[in-house]
Amino acid sequence: MIIQALAFYLFAAVTVASAVAVISVRNPVHSVLFLILAFFNSAGLFILLGAEFLAMILVVVYVGAVAVLFMFVVMMLDINFVELRQGFLQYLPIGALIGLILLVEILVMVGGWALSPEIASAVAAPTPAPETVTNTHALGELIYTRYVYLFQAAGIILLVAMIGAIVLTHRRRDGVRRQKVSEQIARRAEESATVRQVESGKGI
Repeated sequence: MIIQALAFYLFAAVTVASAVAVISVRNPVHSVLFLILAFFNSAGLFILLGAEFLAMILVVVYVGAVAVLFMFVVMMLDINFVELRQGFLQYLPIGALIGLILLVEILVMVGGWALSPEIASAVAAPTPAPETVTNTHALGELIYTRYVYLFQAAGIILLVAMIGAIVLTHRRRDGVRRQKVSEQIARRAEESATVRQVESGKGI
């Protein structure tokens, strides 16, 4: 039990520290690397909870795909983060208002849970016994029955985010040559190569 508690505090401390570093470091590449570290430690917390399938999905999907996608998008967009930070004070009131709304929502949720602990057990789905079904079976049955609409909505949000990343990377920029497939296909051999008769001893 002591080893499990020490592992929990270690994973939780590194996860929180990595999450703070994600939003505080100046280099966006370092931010993505701290995000990957937070994902790995979150997977460790899932393993301690007995949800090994969620831990595997977190490492395979988020670390192996999403975080790498973030890395490539950050590197390909070549965003001038110094210019973005210049308008920080302009959007500070809106950001403070959104943060205040989120804080009120969190306080309402925590206050309701503290005043009426039985609400959480009434809303939550019953946990099946490990002897009857596996962790993966129970999770799939819950997602595709009770939360199927929320699951589909999350998929649509990820699809929109992926399309947005593709649109941003394919925007028109000065000084960047783009491939024109139609012109390449329509090009003839005599336009691409020139045959010259070079005398012996006068070549390159």
